[in-house]
Parts: sequence; structure tokens; C-alpha cells
Amino acid sequence: MSHSSPKEQRLLLIEKVLLLKSLSIFEETPETVLAEVAEILEEEEFEAGQRIFNAGEVANCMYIIFKGEVKIHAGDHTLAVLKENDFFGELSLLDTETRSASATVLGESLLLKINQEPFYELMESRIEVAKGIIKTLCRRLRAQNVKSVQQSNK
Repeated sequence: MSHSSPKEQRLLLIEKVLLLKSLSIFEETPETVLAEVAEILEEEEFEAGQRIFNAGEVANCMYIIFKGEVKIHAGDHTLAVLKENDFFGELSLLDTETRSASATVLGESLLLKINQEPFYELMESRIEVAKGIIKTLCRRLRAQNVKSVQQSNK
């Protein structure tokens, strides 16, 4: 995994803001606040087949896919294949539980990483950021509840 230093960053601030604005988690967040979120994003490049994290590891960051595809899996069982403008690991911004699944890149990828500590600091001063993540988590929880009810009715 190659970690880009600030000098090596390839994306412009405006590109990061536009990407953030396209995500459901930040759709209602003003651009001025998104610029602050963009400032804490770290660019990470991955080679095809490279593991981002393993199930069971302590989690403290979220990822956004700028370029490439990521497979979320439990062992050999694929749970999801995520593409550009998808994000994963958002629960890790709120707690430091262990990862419930592994993530592996399928092709050369550029991911944007948000670490928990700077995100906490941003949430303290920007309520819009906290609201966005809460709404996203509620949507996912509702979808999971519907799925559970449908499976129990079979």
C-alpha cells in the first residue's frame, strides 16, 4: 500500500468536494463544510488484489472509492462489490469495533480515507456532518430490518 504524502496528492480540493457531494452521506452538507471534510481526506493507492483490511481488525476509518472496485467479503463469500463513488467502513467513524468483513481491491484503485479522530473534531464543530452520517446509518439499518423481515417470512 502506498500512502501519498500531501505533496503527492493527485486530486484537487474541488474534485474531492464534488465527490463528497455525490455521496448520500454528505448530500445535504454545504460545500463550505465539504471543503473542510476534503481537507482531512488521505489518498491511498492500491494494486489489484491488495487487501485494504481484514475482518477482525480494529476499525478507525472510512473509505471512499475514487477510482477502481472493492470487494467486501467474509472469507470466500462476496458480500458486495463496490465501485467508484461508493463508500464503506462508515461505522468505523463512530466507534472502534472490529471490522465485520474484509475488503480487497479488484483492480488498481485510488481510495480516499477519512480517519476517525479528525472526523470527530469536524463533527464537533459541524453538526451537518454528524447529521449526514446518522441519516446514512439509519437508512442502512432500515434496509437491513426490511431484509430480515422478508427472510423471516419465507
